[in-house]
Amino acid sequence: MSNKSVTRRGVLKSGAVTSAGLALPTIFTASSAAAYTNEPTGGTVTLGFNVPQTGPYAEEGNDELLAQQLAVEHLNGEGDGGCLNTFTSKALKGNGILGKKVEFVTGDTQTKSDAARASAKSMIEKDGAIMINGGSSSGVAVAVQGLCQEAGVIFMAGLTHANDTTGKDKKANGFRHFFNAYMSGAALAPVLAKEMGTDRRAYHLTADYNWGWTQEESIVASTEAMGWETVNTVKTPLASTDFSSYIAPILNSGADVLVLNHYGGNMVNSLTNAIQFGLLDKVVNGKDFKIVVPLYSELMAAGAGENIKGVLGSMNWNWQLQDEGTKAFVKSFGEKYGKPPSNSAQTCYAQVLLYADACERAGTFNPCGVVEALEGFEFDGLGNGPTLYRADDHQCFKDVLVVRGNMNPTNAYDTLEIVEITPRAQVEYAPDHPMFAGGELGKCNPGA
Repeated sequence: MSNKSVTRRGVLKSGAVTSAGLALPTIFTASSAAAYTNEPTGGTVTLGFNVPQTGPYAEEGNDELLAQQLAVEHLNGEGDGGCLNTFTSKALKGNGILGKKVEFVTGDTQTKSDAARASAKSMIEKDGAIMINGGSSSGVAVAVQGLCQEAGVIFMAGLTHANDTTGKDKKANGFRHFFNAYMSGAALAPVLAKEMGTDRRAYHLTADYNWGWTQEESIVASTEAMGWETVNTVKTPLASTDFSSYIAPILNSGADVLVLNHYGGNMVNSLTNAIQFGLLDKVVNGKDFKIVVPLYSELMAAGAGENIKGVLGSMNWNWQLQDEGTKAFVKSFGEKYGKPPSNSAQTCYAQVLLYADACERAGTFNPCGVVEALEGFEFDGLGNGPTLYRADDHQCFKDVLVVRGNMNPTNAYDTLEIVEITPRAQVEYAPDHPMFAGGELGKCNPGA
């Protein structure tokens, strides 16, 4: 495995610039009609891994990068093969992709859209990346997905939970394996009703960008539909580290549930502040005060420590699942890195394999061939059971997990317990659902 820093692919054509300011390489092939951006011409193919290595989501990004590197090893026939052994598609043989050794370059999104676009642009333009994977922010995902659409490369999204990614901002060259905010609401609502009742008053603190907005919208809709009242919704800057000033007003709001639409370090800090204010020790409206974290990760739970105990939320995947794909990935990741993988790591690992498999099944790296191979693709063996990539919007549908902070953890990684595995059918929705309205998928762009 090699992590290549700079490799030129093709020749930059003078004046060929997209509206995003990306100069596109002109690729000359035997058939110019079949030309596409960064077509591999030698014995290797380069993938671009664009993750937050700094910033509030850096811990998630670093775990994603570990998983991406593991995926490259498995594709190249190194290690134990991981999910290549359990994936129901048998196109991958451990000899790279279409016989070409897989190499990769990396970028730091910094959890900033502009920085993420710049790093993706560099990997495509200077390093010859034919696919971009990663990210731990929906703002980043939407920005990079748009760039990849214009550049003519495939974007296999990493951790992105906003409805917009496969809603109003969906693109033909982009695919999402992660679940979304609507699915969190659909999975959580029945469990919240059962455990907390249908007569509750909720106060939302929400990260002020597209993920937070659609997460808030989804949870408000699902909880109000079961009888809850929304007392207030307050937006908080993504760069915030101290949420004390946002927690204090909750004490006099009449709310008996706090919903933290925060992720990563933001959630760790806001939950810690809420505990410091003694919210979970309060009795309001005759009920014990509760906190809900709609989107969980193992890394967040570990960072929050004792404060996470008993707090409900949802997850895309968890290392404790017992399906064969999960067990294979956890074994490979654990033996290499000495810890279980996070759900963001699993998503990036799966996305790299899914891209490679699509190339093999299509018999080409041409983005349009890859899109055709992925649209409507049904498979199993990568975790969460039977899975579908819907052709209408490139959203992945699979079972969703409801989890709770473990009250009696037995080790450092036993932070969350699975409360319910929500069947795929319960979280599915029509492609024209109002929360996903606007925007067109459009057509695949092969670029050059």
